[in-house]
This record gives sequence, structure tokens and C-alpha cells, in this order.
Amino acid sequence: MDKIRIAGLRELGVHGVLPEEQGRPQPFEVDVELDVDLAAAGDSDHLDETVDYSAVAEAVSRVVKSERYHLLERLATRIAEVCGADPRVKAATVTVRKLHPPVRAMVDHVAVRIER
Repeated sequence: MDKIRIAGLRELGVHGVLPEEQGRPQPFEVDVELDVDLAAAGDSDHLDETVDYSAVAEAVSRVVKSERYHLLERLATRIAEVCGADPRVKAATVTVRKLHPPVRAMVDHVAVRIER
């Protein structure tokens, strides 16, 4: 299966369990990989033969910044649902990173990766 990848999409959002996470936006980073048959687009060179990655990126940004969830698992699932709205998307892999997690250990980020 062919793939469309969007890597490193960054957006501010209000997602988290702790009270301090509910009061202010924090940065999230999202990677999306879509399984799509790209043969027709590869032959025709027409945008209407493929999934528009610009539209997908805008939809993902909108979910992160305007919806609120406690868990990264739910945020990733919601992003996968939005990506799967186009019937040409056969599967989606979504990675969501919380760039400033409220943990005592020094970490670069925490992340959830789902495949739907």
C-alpha cells in the first residue's frame, strides 16, 4: 500500500488529566501516515485523484487546537477518525507527542502511537 506522510505538525492544545494542563494550551506534535492507493494520482497528476495532505493537515490542527481530551490515546484516536473520513484512506497511523509533559523525569517528550 502507498503512503502519505505528514511529519512534525505542531499545534497548541489543551489536553491532559492534571488541573494545570486544563488551564493553558501546551505544544503537541503530530505525525500522520495514511495508507492510500496512489496509482491513479501517479498516472494522472490530478489532485482530485488523491488525498489532499493540506486539507488533512488543517483538519488535524483544528482537532488539536479546538477539541479537548484528557488522554493522548483519545486525541490520537480522534485524529485517526478525521483522517479516515476520506474513503480512500484505508488505514491511518497517528503519533501524538506531548512536548512538555508534567513528569518528574527529564524526557524529550511522551508519545502515543495508534494504528487504525
